[in-house]
Formats: sequence, C-alpha cells, structure tokens
Amino acid sequence: MSLIISIETSTNVCSVALHKENTLIAIKENHSSQSHSRLLAVFIQDILKEAEIAPEELDAVAVSKGPGSYTGLRIGVATAKGICYALSIPLIAINTLEAMAKQVCKFIPQHSILCPMIDARRMEVYCLLQDSNQKAIMETMAKIIDESSFKSYLDNGKVIFFGNGAAKCKKVIMHPNAVFFEDIYTSAFTIGEIALAKLNAQIFEDVAYFEPYYLKDFRIAKPK
Repeated sequence: MSLIISIETSTNVCSVALHKENTLIAIKENHSSQSHSRLLAVFIQDILKEAEIAPEELDAVAVSKGPGSYTGLRIGVATAKGICYALSIPLIAINTLEAMAKQVCKFIPQHSILCPMIDARRMEVYCLLQDSNQKAIMETMAKIIDESSFKSYLDNGKVIFFGNGAAKCKKVIMHPNAVFFEDIYTSAFTIGEIALAKLNAQIFEDVAYFEPYYLKDFRIAKPK
C-alpha cells in the first residue's frame, strides 16, 4: 500500500496531507498568510506522528508545483525536495490549478466548464479551463480579466469560476452564464489524490533540478 505525503503552499493556505493509496489518513491546514515557513515542517512531523508512520515508510512526496505565490511555492518545493533527497524517494509534482479543478468537477453539471483561478496582481489571475471530465480546454496561463474575458465560452454554456482569484472577477464578468463558487481553496488533499496515478505510472521529477512552475518572473517592487 503506497504512502504519499502531499504539500500545498502555492497560496496563503499551508496544507499537508497523508494518503494510503486512495484513503486520506491525516490532513493539517492553516489559512493564515505567511505561515508556510513556520508551520510546514511542524505539520509534516505532526501528521507522521499522529498516523504512527516513520518517515522511512513513505513511498513518495507530492507537491503543488504552481502557479501561485513565488515564496510559497519555493518553500513547499524546497521542503519536498529535502525529504525526497534524505529518504531517496520520488518527487511528484502536481499542477495547482488542476488539483483545484478536481475538487469541483464532481459537483458541476455536465457540459459546464471549470475555471480555477489563483490571484495574481491587480486584475490578473492564473487560470485554466477544463470540461466536466477534467479534459483541458485552455492550458494554464496568466490572464488579465475584463468584461469580455471568456465570452466565447460563456455564450455557449455555464462557466464555473472558483479559487482565491475568482472573487475580484465577480464584479467584472457579468455574463448570465458565469457561476462563482465560494470557499474553494488549494488543499494537499487533492494533490495526494492526483499523485497516486503518477506514482503508479512512475512519473517523477528530477529532485536535483526540479523548479516550481512560477509562470511569470518574480518581481521586486521598489519602495515608495
């Protein structure tokens, strides 16, 4: 039975989950911003202790690879790589937006389109489009949202917007086919669910050279 510990730090959520095959054994989450460096290692230790699992029993580490917060992704990936290197176990990387879509796909009507969104700057979001079977319609991209965004899709049916980037778009995307779900956030729970298939298919990352999927270059703002 495969044991996978999963890490999600791409947004303000710090989340760690432990799965045995498809079964969730334990999960710890915190929604406070800038908590990743303080809580991530503690959550990992606590989950393994509560589940009475020794680190050496783990079969893989799964991590949310992005897009998302530059600092959060860096902390999550660095931690995952450290565990993998120390234990000589594989690293599995999961697209953050695809993991978010997996949370929602089972609850939406057929023929609807999923649009997970992660907040970027101003009216920009990281997003993708999938159908109700999680087949890609539009690949991951950084998109500036205006009144005409996704119009060609909205004219043909419902589009479900969710994630921490969706709230600011609600007042801009006013189409009658636009549906906004609240309280959908990134979680290691779905990272672990997707990771099992990659473990079984032996789709792993190079621990030495893997980098997060930042999507855009990191920018340092000048002090005012």
